[in-house]
Amino acid sequence: MSQRPPKKKEAEFQNNPFKSAIKTLQDQEKQEKAAAAAAEASKKKTVAQKPTKAPKARPEDDDVGLFFSAMDGVHQITNRGEAPKTNPRLPEIIDDNAEALAQLSDLVAVDGPLSFTGSDAAFEGASPGTDPNLLRSLRRGDFSVQDRLDLHGKTQREAQAAVERFLSDSRRAKRRCVLIVHGRGLNSKDQIPVLKDAVRDLLSQKRLERMVLAFSTARPQDGGAGAVYVLLRR
Repeated sequence: MSQRPPKKKEAEFQNNPFKSAIKTLQDQEKQEKAAAAAAEASKKKTVAQKPTKAPKARPEDDDVGLFFSAMDGVHQITNRGEAPKTNPRLPEIIDDNAEALAQLSDLVAVDGPLSFTGSDAAFEGASPGTDPNLLRSLRRGDFSVQDRLDLHGKTQREAQAAVERFLSDSRRAKRRCVLIVHGRGLNSKDQIPVLKDAVRDLLSQKRLERMVLAFSTARPQDGGAGAVYVLLRR
């Protein structure tokens, strides 16, 4: 059987080298585009399947969290101009020699009613065996006042209870010198210093001998005749 001759257009295409080259380039371009599309689809699929990691916390984020955690429950101060309700703690001892004398008196002073001397304006007293120089140091303010009690407005019975509680609490807190403000009785009937007399009598009583080492009327800047220093035992 004889072979049929190619059609005219196919023969022309096969015999034209330029058209053949163009066809080859077109085929290559199609193959490259198909390969690129397949690669892109594979890349997207891989990214979608890969688990995402949480963003790493920055050091400053940790600092901010710690700050807000530490400040939890803290309220803003709005009364900046007001004086604090409690005075800041003062130095325990102004004169080291006075404290040394007090420590020595702690050792040699014996239990017993405190001796009392003075007048209506000023008074002082100390445990038996206490060095007289200790009273002199207390009188001139060699010990700083570490706490104070104001008895103004109290009855005599209320004042006595408040003084005993105050001295007991102060000794447990290991305070050495405290101040009791009893007033001068200028507003009392007949201007009799009722609270001053009550404090003086109370400090001289035997039941306070284990707490009180000495006492003395305060200096003018601490209340003068209206207040008394009390030196406590250690």
